[in-house]
Amino acid sequence: MGKNPAVDDLDREILAQLQADGRLTLTELADRVGLTVSPAHRRLRALEREGVITGYRAQLDPARVGLGFEALVFVTITESSARTVAAFEQAVVEIPHVLQAQRLFGTPDFLLRVVAADLTGFQQLYDTELATLPGVQKLTSTLVMKSVVEGRGLPL
Repeated sequence: MGKNPAVDDLDREILAQLQADGRLTLTELADRVGLTVSPAHRRLRALEREGVITGYRAQLDPARVGLGFEALVFVTITESSARTVAAFEQAVVEIPHVLQAQRLFGTPDFLLRVVAADLTGFQQLYDTELATLPGVQKLTSTLVMKSVVEGRGLPL
């Protein structure tokens, strides 16, 4: 089911363990997957080098850092020319409050996951940054009531 032949079952177990706890020491990781440290280290470095592992980071509670307001913003752009799409994508990358930006097939053209401190902060972000993005024709927002599944790892 969509398996990369370069990633075998042992690599998948390494990846699953790291998704569950990215702070595992190399010794703990090796123990959990049934390897000694040296081969576990070689496999881990190969997964990083090949771009299977793209980075490590801490998961934060948005509310505890003052960003507990979340909205999904659907964006329709004026035209789907390569220039307009590229300008929009380049500009949206520069907005730190946009946690995710996905280009969609059909209408709307993009889906943005946005955080702010509160409704007033979101309104300001909406008016000054989102509405002024290149090529924006229409923005439609919906507010997130509650996150049910958050930060789930890939099903390996």
